[in-house]
Amino acid sequence: MVSRRTKIVATIGPASDSVSAISDLLYAGVDVFRINLSHGEIEGNLDRLRRVREASKMTGHEVAVLADLPGPKIRVCPFPEGGVEMMPGAEVTLSEAERPSSGDEICVNVAGLFSGLAEDDQVVLGDGNIMLRVTSAGVQSVIAQVVTGGRVQGAPGVHVPSERLSASTPTPDDLLFAEQMAAAGVEFIAVSFVRTARDIDEVRKVVGNRAQLIAKIETSAALAALTDIVSASDGVMVARGDLGIDCPLEEVPHLQKMIIRECVERGVPVITATQMLESMVSAAVPTRAEVSDVANAVFDGTDAVMLSGETAVGHHPVIVVETMSKIAARAERQASYRGWAARLGRHQRGNWNSVEDRITAALGNAASQAARDIGATAILCCTQSGRTARAMARFRPEATLIGLSPDETVVRSLRLSWGVDPMPVDVYESTDEMVWYAVEKAVQQGRIRHGDTVLVLAGAPGSNSSAAADVLRVVQVA
Repeated sequence: MVSRRTKIVATIGPASDSVSAISDLLYAGVDVFRINLSHGEIEGNLDRLRRVREASKMTGHEVAVLADLPGPKIRVCPFPEGGVEMMPGAEVTLSEAERPSSGDEICVNVAGLFSGLAEDDQVVLGDGNIMLRVTSAGVQSVIAQVVTGGRVQGAPGVHVPSERLSASTPTPDDLLFAEQMAAAGVEFIAVSFVRTARDIDEVRKVVGNRAQLIAKIETSAALAALTDIVSASDGVMVARGDLGIDCPLEEVPHLQKMIIRECVERGVPVITATQMLESMVSAAVPTRAEVSDVANAVFDGTDAVMLSGETAVGHHPVIVVETMSKIAARAERQASYRGWAARLGRHQRGNWNSVEDRITAALGNAASQAARDIGATAILCCTQSGRTARAMARFRPEATLIGLSPDETVVRSLRLSWGVDPMPVDVYESTDEMVWYAVEKAVQQGRIRHGDTVLVLAGAPGSNSSAAADVLRVVQVA
């Protein structure tokens, strides 16, 4: 069994975007690099992608790249230099106007942002530091009371309830960025502020099959449409920052578990994100609460855990990744993955849309049980699109899970899926040839050894990417 099955996503930023820094993070255990398109110009972010590819080639570590679209980020007009202090209980006017904000009036240059607000709606500035409650609704301005005060400065983002927001998603900039990043060859594109499956479909029209789409679940509207969104997406991110603003904070841990469960049952990779090791932006060790948070995400069954500012602007990017890796590996020794597999076997019929998906899921269930019964060392998934390996990963097998594909992009994309050790292979003419060479290459790469018993899960060679995995072989490695 490999030392860590949960994958690590790390955000690249000023503290980590040189080739040498990226190489160090690869050695530390990063599986996927995130490029946050909310910051910097597109050309600078394309340069970051090129540096990731250079570092990957230098180190020999394959890695996937996730480009994160900014979405409709709305900011207030700037406060005076030095900021202002918002006192709890004070009244403030929220206006749709293009003039500087002050302690008495907060302005936004976005028509219709406040016109849909109703009494008792919550408005949040920044990352939740300043909370306001609407006391009197109007057409172009509303009156609000400061609930949680503090100093506010610059031009912080403003968050209104998602059901009141009229801004469309994805934005025109999102679609432009998606096209540019897909053309540059990223494996994943994360779509921000998703509210319905149609938002994913709109990006899919631009991207096609050049990149897989990750739906960021960060609104109450997305929760209401979760099943459809998961079905339309190639992956999901539990974006706990905005989710904790749009929903009551006490609900976030329970929503996290529910979203992860939905994704795992459907074989869709899921990332748990936001403030996982936040204190390590400046500190060399995490808080005890943060350690528990990462471990609990592993217990929940997440495919991956994500670092944001910790690696983008933090003082100790490599130490952060090493720390997260140790926490995840220790939690996996305690996780009840056999319970996952037993429950998934009962649920799989209702969660797969096509006959091909149901065949693949059924064979994955059989492979999971067979691996336990015979004490298999590894399960080798031969896959054109990665779907067979992802379907197998949802059972969280104790055996080493190896994903083999002739498509280099698929190999890199499998870096996001729980437990999958991806490996490139050639295209073969027959099932027998494919099984033999898959086992042989896994031996050559040191993934399995002579004397091991392994399972090989595959579809017919040369079939299209939507074909079912319909072959399961037990192989005694000679």
